[in-house]
Amino acid sequence: MAAVSAKGLFRATGNVSTDTTPREENDFYPTPAEVTRAFLAYEGARLRELGSVWEPACGDGAMTREIEAFGLPCVASDLIDRGCDGAEIRSFYDFSITMAPAIVTNPPYCEINARDGKGRWLEHALSVGAQYVAFFLNADWPYAAGLSEVLARNPISRVYGCRWKVDFTGKGSPPQRNAWFIWDRAWQGEETAFRLMDRQDSRQGALL
Repeated sequence: MAAVSAKGLFRATGNVSTDTTPREENDFYPTPAEVTRAFLAYEGARLRELGSVWEPACGDGAMTREIEAFGLPCVASDLIDRGCDGAEIRSFYDFSITMAPAIVTNPPYCEINARDGKGRWLEHALSVGAQYVAFFLNADWPYAAGLSEVLARNPISRVYGCRWKVDFTGKGSPPQRNAWFIWDRAWQGEETAFRLMDRQDSRQGALL
């Protein structure tokens, strides 16, 4: 298996972003359906083995709806009520036991990055007993020096790099690249497996 080696677009070219748009409050960026569908095309069989999913940063339910449409039970929660049906409004850190064997989410970046979050969202996800954790993040995320100890304790099982730039805001695709990062307690590989994921993956057809 190939180890993760992707580099951020701007770091690779030496360019500097001039985007001064402020981040959304509480890092709320709903995940486009294509992102979850592509993920399920690759990881759906493993999730079916686990039986159910918890989405702890459900927002307006964008990811939850796709998981349920795939035929998987999905428990939803969030710190803020943004209209996701049935969501429990509660901080992720208030949960001491996982709500499902698998956690799948696009976490608030301020809670997972090296500068602010110190990776604590990941460590909490694993500490509550989840057997499987999948986060959709900036592809540059694991390269931060401040995450070296966290990732040494919790090696990544699989990475799926998106070949397309995801438009979270409807204002055009950002310069960053994104990827799914997965921690699976059943993973037997010695190295992190890395694959590239297409937006128009042929396996999405059954989910449309």
